Amino acid sequence: MCACACELLVFALVDPADLHWGRDGVGLSRQGIYSVSFFVFWAMAACSGALTVAFLRSPPEEPATRPD
Repeated sequence: MCACACELLVFALVDPADLHWGRDGVGLSRQGIYSVSFFVFWAMAACSGALTVAFLRSPPEEPATRPD
């Protein structure tokens, strides 16, 4: 859902035909650019979710030591 929302927001403002890589065009059709960007946005959302899960984990508890 996040990738869909990102793609809608980005491509509401950016025309894929106007994208350039250096001096040349990207070399993909509009549908190709939409597809590649969807997977890039999807990967970003997946990494964000994975980092959230990693940061929410509590550190392992140390074994209790007995005072001598």
